[in-house]
Amino acid sequence: MSCAAVGSTAFYSTLISLLMSNRVSAQSMTGSSGHKALVCLFLEGGNDSFNMVVPQEADEFQRYRAARTSMGLAPDQPLPITDSASGRSFGLHPMLGDLQSLYQSGELAFVCNTGTLIEPTTLAAFENRSARLPLGLFSHADQQMHWQTSTPDKRDSKGWIGRMADVLQSINEAPKTSMNISLSGTNILQSGNSVIPYTITNEGAIDLQFYGAEDHAYFKGAVDSVLEQEYQNLLQKTYSNLNREAIDLGIAFNAAVGEEIPFSTEFPDTELADDLRMIARSIAANGNLGQQRQTFLARRGGFDHHDDMISGHSYLMEEVGQAVGAFWAAIKEMGMEDQVVLFTASDFGRTLTSNGDGTDHGWGGNHFVLGGGINGGRFYGEYPENIGLGNDLDTGRGRLIPTTSVDQYFAEIALWLGVEKSDLSIALPNIERFYDLGSSSAPLGFWQ
Repeated sequence: MSCAAVGSTAFYSTLISLLMSNRVSAQSMTGSSGHKALVCLFLEGGNDSFNMVVPQEADEFQRYRAARTSMGLAPDQPLPITDSASGRSFGLHPMLGDLQSLYQSGELAFVCNTGTLIEPTTLAAFENRSARLPLGLFSHADQQMHWQTSTPDKRDSKGWIGRMADVLQSINEAPKTSMNISLSGTNILQSGNSVIPYTITNEGAIDLQFYGAEDHAYFKGAVDSVLEQEYQNLLQKTYSNLNREAIDLGIAFNAAVGEEIPFSTEFPDTELADDLRMIARSIAANGNLGQQRQTFLARRGGFDHHDDMISGHSYLMEEVGQAVGAFWAAIKEMGMEDQVVLFTASDFGRTLTSNGDGTDHGWGGNHFVLGGGINGGRFYGEYPENIGLGNDLDTGRGRLIPTTSVDQYFAEIALWLGVEKSDLSIALPNIERFYDLGSSSAPLGFWQ
């Protein structure tokens, strides 16, 4: 029974996710003082982000409505915001009141028309087939992979945050877990050459059922006796040692996070909010976990709106907005708003045109970045002035060629987390196709 329990599926997922930091060999870093945490919120399925952020200048809105037809927001629906850099007027989805407040307070910014690119691409190059295009351009599986790896010219198993963690991990002196913590299971994004994600749930580390329970003391003794045996077979010995470490690591993680919640902010009753709540608790426990640098991944699926787009997308926008709003309130309550950045990712944008009751797979889309002392209340990258059909970025049906690469987007974040410019190409192998590493300016300028 003990052996069966130790080998259970739930427990084994914890085992696979385990990488003790004392097995990590990483480069020494400079400028590493102070704690920083990075949170990726992956909107799985392809967020219809041209309804998340809508143009409000009169002529721009008319072109938007003409392209979107039944998929567009009505004139009185968007929540008004202004890009402080250009003075252009925009509107947020009516369910994003929390994000409107964060944007207007200067804590949140938008990154416009972003997507996977192998190289800067024009419509002419796309149409005459001279442009090198991401593999599986409109495929969920491929585009999710490319957003995680930032290498769209190949299919890879290492993610840009994983490679970044390979560089930064040595900042964490004697950590109890990997710096990469996932609430979405094993993933490519946080998997590097040395560092892999440590998987938890929104209730904490995955426990071995009954282990440590007072009324099941016999069970703990039985498991311990199995794991304490001296095995001659190398595979058996290694498996036993890893199981022992996984149990101890789960106990240590839960003890570090603790039962007492370090904030009083109330979160909505949704799974995404529960995930972000646990991330906030884990960030607060960075000292107990021995982590100067942390990364987290949370996912919200359901964005593949081929039908029921208007009501389905509204539901998700409300859930995301409220969960992010509560998360940020908790972070601010703890006084950690300059130490934490949350950013969004998604498979791709969606077609501007309707397929009848929904939209189909697109390319460029809009995202938001929150926190870290960002220069918020403004747009980065280029939100097209014309998103009418047949514009100079339209590859068909309103699938827009990205004007900002994910490499630029991620490079900005990596530099904030502490990666040196000279090491950017380790995390982002294609960055020099879009950004001069010798430049005195930042890739997009969130913090300049």
